[in-house]
Amino acid sequence: MTLTSAMAFYKVICVATLLTLLSQESHSQLSVCGRPTFKTRIVGGQVATPGSWPWQASLQNSGSHFCGGTLINNQWVLTAVQCCSSPGVSTSTLVVSLGLQSLQGSNPNKVSRTVSQIIVHPNFNAVTFDNDICLLKLSSPVTFTAYIQPVCLAATGSTFYKGTVSWSTGWGNVGTGVSPPFPQNLMEVQKPIVGNRECNCNYRVGTITDNVICAGLTAGGKGICHGDSGGPLVSKQGSRWIQAGIVTFTSSKGCAQPNIPSGYTRVSQYQSWINSQITSNQPGFITFTSTGTDGDLSITCPGLPLSIPQVCGQPTLNTKIVGGQVASVGSWPWQASLQTSGSHFCGGTLINNDWVLTAAHCCASTGITTSTLTVVLGLRSLQGSNRNQASRSVSQIIIHPNYNIINLENDICLLKLSSPVAFTTYIQPVCLAAPGSTFYKGTLSWATGWGDVGFGVSLPYPGNLMEVQLPIVGNRECSCTYGLSIITKNRMCTGFSAGGKDICHGDGGGPLVSKQGGRWIQEGIMSFTSSLGCALPNFPSGYTRVSQYQSWINSQITNFQPGYYTYKSTGTDGDLSVTCTPPKNTP
Repeated sequence: MTLTSAMAFYKVICVATLLTLLSQESHSQLSVCGRPTFKTRIVGGQVATPGSWPWQASLQNSGSHFCGGTLINNQWVLTAVQCCSSPGVSTSTLVVSLGLQSLQGSNPNKVSRTVSQIIVHPNFNAVTFDNDICLLKLSSPVTFTAYIQPVCLAATGSTFYKGTVSWSTGWGNVGTGVSPPFPQNLMEVQKPIVGNRECNCNYRVGTITDNVICAGLTAGGKGICHGDSGGPLVSKQGSRWIQAGIVTFTSSKGCAQPNIPSGYTRVSQYQSWINSQITSNQPGFITFTSTGTDGDLSITCPGLPLSIPQVCGQPTLNTKIVGGQVASVGSWPWQASLQTSGSHFCGGTLINNDWVLTAAHCCASTGITTSTLTVVLGLRSLQGSNRNQASRSVSQIIIHPNYNIINLENDICLLKLSSPVAFTTYIQPVCLAAPGSTFYKGTLSWATGWGDVGFGVSLPYPGNLMEVQLPIVGNRECSCTYGLSIITKNRMCTGFSAGGKDICHGDGGGPLVSKQGGRWIQEGIMSFTSSLGCALPNFPSGYTRVSQYQSWINSQITNFQPGYYTYKSTGTDGDLSVTCTPPKNTP
């Protein structure tokens, strides 16, 4: 193979014309998955060393190889629907071979099994090849050896940024219409991930969905080809090999063409489905996390919408950096008002055109359901005319599964709007703080909302949106007030030692933001103030720390994900020198 993609029985699929490791894992296979005994080379376009890819399977019909697959535990193989639904393929005709090096000649490490069950994804689209994923249950378990071992699977929330190095393996053609020479050894090829935005530009905008991942060399010449369909695309993280994709398609122009990547089913989209089918001895899932920033976000071409990271956190009308006053119209265009029966009760933040971020305590309030909740955007005042506003009902309320109603830990919730909103000067998304962001003591931030302007003092008519500039209070200092068990790493605090300015009742769920360069980044979600009152001296307010939740947010929002930026404080963190014996005040 130049390795270049193929479908079952050598028919090309053309869609263009149409640790550090253990963040999210399934534990039953983790002790063995993704760790070949033999040293795997990290070069490509050549014959693979025996045993270097011990999860590679050959799908055979009447003794002939027609597709690849991947061993994911001792009795299940992952492949593509196009392989499972090929003419003549059934449990009575299909044979899976493992530990195989060549398609002819001697294979002393080979083990073959018939198949007892073929499970095709119920939403497979035979026209677009969306959801091209299939599970094969072997007639009996295989024994793991140095040449037969399972791969790890990419967990929900995995990120494979543009340029991430990956490898494909298979016995497919070595070029368009060119079969591999005898004895048809297993081939390997190294190539970079191509971002979905770029891949859409290479094919046709809208063709590459979130269920697809692409890979290929700009110059072409190396890639998957006919006979490789159903096989694995893997990347290495630490000591583990993790399967990112399942070989699905190449261009109608041929295999390994310049500037035309190959397409794969994105495995991380299917953790729930796979686990729903394999109910015992489940595969090992590991979250693959790319470092740095995703270069694909800057890709543009005709018809491709701007990505959220390209537009987030850049309000047209916000030029002020002062607070404690009425906000100018359009200065905080991500600010949302959560309302029930026409009354505001909490704040929120627009993070893309379809989702709002807020606090779990807002979502869990008595009487709040998808049928009673309304989200209002582009709003300045709670009464009177708001010509820039857009209102939406809510189709989905997702409260963090580990939300603690007693101490408000994991106080975060996502609201899916009933229909997307159009971005305007007055309605725009905020950027979110990425993992690794640092907000040192004293970092200036801004809180906005329609909450009370004092303890028990409501806003005056017309209830304008208010803004206040606040310094970050380090977690050590904040713990001196509330206690170590309250101020965890999932929280952050703000406030003035002298008090007088802060958030209050009705601001819950709203944003705490800071500016870096030309972008506003949300670091916190308003969670609590002191039970003694609002804006009291030496009583900071508490927020959910957004940077702790990127994986969870991305696991819920699987398309058009929010824009994340790493906020970096300069200098040193003065909070590190704070010491005290923290009292046990209750927020």
